[in-house]
Amino acid sequence: MELNKIKYALLKSGWILISVIPLQIMYFLSDLLFYPFYYIVRYRRRITRKNLIESFPKKSLKEIITIEKRFYHFFIDYIFETCKLAAFSQEEIKRRMHFVNIDEIEQILQEKTSISVYLGHYCNWEWVSSLPVNYNVPVVSGQIYHKLHNLNINRLFLYNRSRFNAVNIEMRDTLRWIHSKIKMKETLIIGYIADQAPKRTGIHYYTGFLNHTTPVLTGAERITKKYDFKAYYLNICRKKRGYYSAEFILLHDNPKSLPDFELTDLYLKQLEKTIQSHPEFYLWTHNRFKRSFSIDM
Repeated sequence: MELNKIKYALLKSGWILISVIPLQIMYFLSDLLFYPFYYIVRYRRRITRKNLIESFPKKSLKEIITIEKRFYHFFIDYIFETCKLAAFSQEEIKRRMHFVNIDEIEQILQEKTSISVYLGHYCNWEWVSSLPVNYNVPVVSGQIYHKLHNLNINRLFLYNRSRFNAVNIEMRDTLRWIHSKIKMKETLIIGYIADQAPKRTGIHYYTGFLNHTTPVLTGAERITKKYDFKAYYLNICRKKRGYYSAEFILLHDNPKSLPDFELTDLYLKQLEKTIQSHPEFYLWTHNRFKRSFSIDM
């Protein structure tokens, strides 16, 4: 136990020391690191190439490789940017992570209506944890996460994601946690990164996504409908290095009225549109389609 505490203290100290490096220097290092990372380390290159080829069958190999290189270059930026989150002030993160139509969201929360926010592993999703600094409504902001195998890394990410008062909710505790808050008459805004591959035992629905027929997570839809939340998609756009905008797009204002899985399909159509516009900003290293099959097969 004491050894783990020491390991975590050292890890956190190193993380914070790196976080104080100016972003421009981080980006200079990112440019340098791209070449050994892409050509020598080759981190998950096989999975990335396979995902891209299957998702964009009409693109030539040359186009696929161009997207692949741009993705890895962005991925190193993402790592540095995520580390930098530990050093940002509220003013700095608000300047760099701009939520476009936050007034609309604030008005809904003021009416004591809770909101589900769907997003994907696109652009810098870690910076979305800064959402609570953008409104002044008495509301609980939560984000669902999947516990990492390395407990010290997991703890470090929880620290990073809670710096701006967002609450981290482990995936397996989601329903119980939300139910307890609703019973206490709390107003909630909950973020779901719902583009992961479900476990075999958790597969309830297959749908089309990026040229695959694939199983998808449906827990966010069930919770949204059960507690009568409004449903939004967060469309994140990278304006330039170190600057993002995020627009809330209404998926449906009455999800309970929808047939089963239609809300999930609405979300995935929006995410697919986002990815197709700038595919280099999606997390292609994730083995998202391991239980899927290509539509062209």
